[in-house]
Amino acid sequence: MTNLIQEFNIMRDDLDYKFFLNGEWKVSSSGIKIPIKNPYNNDLVGYIQACTKEEVNQAVKNAKENIECWENTPIKKRAEILKNAANLMNQWANYLGELLMKENGKPLNSAISEIKRTALIFDATAEAKSELIGTTMTGDIMEGASKEKISITYRVPLGVVLCIGPFNYPFNLTGSKIAPALLAGNTVVMKPPTEGSITASHFGVILQKAGVPSGVFNIITGRGSEIGDFLISHPEINMINFTGSSETGKHLAKIAGMKPLLLELGGKDAAIVLNDADINNTVKSIVSGAFSYNGQRCTAVKRVLPMPDIADILIEKVVEETKKLTIGDPSQNRNIGPLINSKQCDYVQELIADAIKKGAEVKYGNKREGNIIWPTILDKVTTDMRIAWEEQFGPIVPFIRVKTIEEAIEISNKSEYGLQGMIFTNNIDLALNIAQELDVGTIQINGQSSRGPDHFPFIGTKASGMGTQGIKYSILNMSRPKVVVMNLSEKGKLIRFCNQ
Repeated sequence: MTNLIQEFNIMRDDLDYKFFLNGEWKVSSSGIKIPIKNPYNNDLVGYIQACTKEEVNQAVKNAKENIECWENTPIKKRAEILKNAANLMNQWANYLGELLMKENGKPLNSAISEIKRTALIFDATAEAKSELIGTTMTGDIMEGASKEKISITYRVPLGVVLCIGPFNYPFNLTGSKIAPALLAGNTVVMKPPTEGSITASHFGVILQKAGVPSGVFNIITGRGSEIGDFLISHPEINMINFTGSSETGKHLAKIAGMKPLLLELGGKDAAIVLNDADINNTVKSIVSGAFSYNGQRCTAVKRVLPMPDIADILIEKVVEETKKLTIGDPSQNRNIGPLINSKQCDYVQELIADAIKKGAEVKYGNKREGNIIWPTILDKVTTDMRIAWEEQFGPIVPFIRVKTIEEAIEISNKSEYGLQGMIFTNNIDLALNIAQELDVGTIQINGQSSRGPDHFPFIGTKASGMGTQGIKYSILNMSRPKVVVMNLSEKGKLIRFCNQ
């Protein structure tokens, strides 16, 4: 552990963490430090730098100046560097996982798993380097064209990619942006979330040690409210990959101009439960899907729409299973821990209070201690309640009883969000028919909503996102085809005719 701590001492002075610019760790000229506290016990985890607009500008400039050097690095070499980074993440997973647990309140095992999953993404992205292989074709496939026209198509980087990750998966969902951006030959400016900045900033040490040249990868820290708009609208940012709230995503899209965007935003994923559903599998999926990391996931199960004959037994068993969840200290791997801050807790309580006032029945939960909100199950939720439509990002499961499949589809599709949907039934033909009617990016049949496996396409419609992610798709989104057409001379051409 001592040697490991020494590796990371370069990026901090005691608990003061620096930002990463052109291969060096620096203290901001602003003189302002932002405290990051453990949401469970309010202990100080460390301070991050509040970077200035001048420092943002320098980070972008450094990235811009190093595009050519990185683009000219062979793809095979770029892939090897990503694999080196993956090895370092695995070696340092326990240290980084413990830090992540302190920073955002995630259960320790889950936090360590996040680091290891990111290593898998880096490794798999390196293996997907063949996505960048070019193609050739002749013109004679089209009428009126000839073999004398030959196109050579290959992929080139977009330039400087801005990677902005979320607080709930600050390492994984930032790393899933960095890896394909670097493989495709782009340089990167990373803006981590405020809560999550410390853990995510370790990418600077990891990538430098893995072999990424100075200036190719830069980190800017600070509050998005102060430097976010300047960074997003910067004329030398060529592409933006963002994960966060739909509200922020919409604002980003307005000010980004003509930059290509890859946005992963909010969700209100609905589970439609038919009368013939496997009750045990459905209960397990709902409880796990709704309460993992306290529901602070865009793909959490955010509402359940059960049919009349299964509703009572389903709710009863979900309550029974929920009561088994452990609550408390993330370092002890409790199932339910703190939400990210007290403001989010207040918001979740507002939604519960609104539902109760309008007639919802609390079957379990509705209790708060500090930043911990007990897993809460609400029955008899109706569509005039805020919880039916607003993304709770907390441990609440609202049950909206429906009478028909058509009603369930209507409620699901009426949402402003369109991330994922779920259908629980033993009638696969019917499930496939319902799936065609749901206006979401992904439909899970007999399983909880989920981001992954990471090579699957991950898509959001409406206010849930823009573009397709997943290893292959991210690589393609962070590069573009370039075409060179060769027009061959007819002089000296040898002509042969087929026998008539």
